[in-house]
Amino acid sequence: MRKILIATLLLTCGSLAHAQFMPEKLTPIGEKIEAAMKSDIRTAEEKARDGERKPRQTLEFFGLRDDMRVLELIPSGGWYTKILAPVLAEKGELHVAIGTARAIEPMIKTVPALAKVKVAPTDAKFAAAAGGQMGKFDLADFTLGVKNLDLVLTFRNYHNLTPTARASLNRAVFAALKSGGVYGIVDHTRRHNEPETAENWRRMDPVLVIKEVQAAGFVFDDSSNLHYIPDDELRYEVGRRTVTGNTDRFALRFKKP
Repeated sequence: MRKILIATLLLTCGSLAHAQFMPEKLTPIGEKIEAAMKSDIRTAEEKARDGERKPRQTLEFFGLRDDMRVLELIPSGGWYTKILAPVLAEKGELHVAIGTARAIEPMIKTVPALAKVKVAPTDAKFAAAAGGQMGKFDLADFTLGVKNLDLVLTFRNYHNLTPTARASLNRAVFAALKSGGVYGIVDHTRRHNEPETAENWRRMDPVLVIKEVQAAGFVFDDSSNLHYIPDDELRYEVGRRTVTGNTDRFALRFKKP
């Protein structure tokens, strides 16, 4: 009996060890995302952040398919744009909106792999936040200029907007999505109910985000712990050298009824 138990234990341990080192089996969309991540249009610095930002897992969580009509909000330097564009180039559409003039629009004109990216004809106009806080912006009511989208995404931008601007943004996204469409938000985590300070202003309370997005008519669908960082104390400014690249972030998924 003892020999049987030992043999069973050895077989079990061997199976676990084998499973631990088995390569992850990718879905078809996962393979497309991974291929886009290896693209030459991405810089070495951009690729170096893949381990921290987990773009494949994040986009899979938001339900990306290669035949979707997708809009990326406030794409900044195009870190995610360069991954989304190749995935959607053949069967889908990628639109970008708000703050695109400085980096994304010139990039679209000069990088062939981004030639199919469309700049949404939005009438959104950033305004300086009251009090002149650097990095915070206001937005009056606006439209994104596109309709019947399947997926709208924004990555680490929500915190840059005032409460009024966030409400305007959420209403505009709701109007642009088709019924059943998904709204995905990733941002740096703030402690629940903590008042804004000079240290935490670039963090967002995820509970507050859920309440704000629901107020625009969305249904909260799911959250992910992909970007959970246990040693981020949620205390410090996200740009500190001891914190940057190692912040706890939430990923929230909403649906338009």
